[in-house]
Amino acid sequence: MLAIFHKAFANPPEELHSPASQKCSKRPKLPEDTLSDFLSRHSDNTFSMNFGHAAVLAYVPPHSPLTKDRRLFCGFEDIYCLFMGSLNNLCSLIRQYGLSKGTDEAMFVIEAYRTLRDRGPYPADQVVKDLDGSFAFVVYDSKAGTVFTALVG
Repeated sequence: MLAIFHKAFANPPEELHSPASQKCSKRPKLPEDTLSDFLSRHSDNTFSMNFGHAAVLAYVPPHSPLTKDRRLFCGFEDIYCLFMGSLNNLCSLIRQYGLSKGTDEAMFVIEAYRTLRDRGPYPADQVVKDLDGSFAFVVYDSKAGTVFTALVG
């Protein structure tokens, strides 16, 4: 899973800046180079979506459809989600949010994000703490220009 955002849109946390990079004479990779490397390593089955200069989302589907850690991508009303992993309590969350039985993890995360955005002010950690499983997701709201992301494992 890969998500690249324009610097003016989303600044990376300070923790992501390696002290070694300040001592190295090598220039950091440009976002286009990072995406190109990602796509070339998985050229036969990579999916990517470009949102102009604001963002790029890309992922590689799992090699086996039987793998527990699913990789999903979906979009709804200009909100896009990359999801990797699984939610152990997806069925109860679907009932709690009143969603259809066919809802997968990525679609559920979009609905949870929409609830945060539209019915807030709920802190994002309130929604994430209700999710049981091992997962990572990136939600990009192209209309609002916001990102919602989590990694739980």
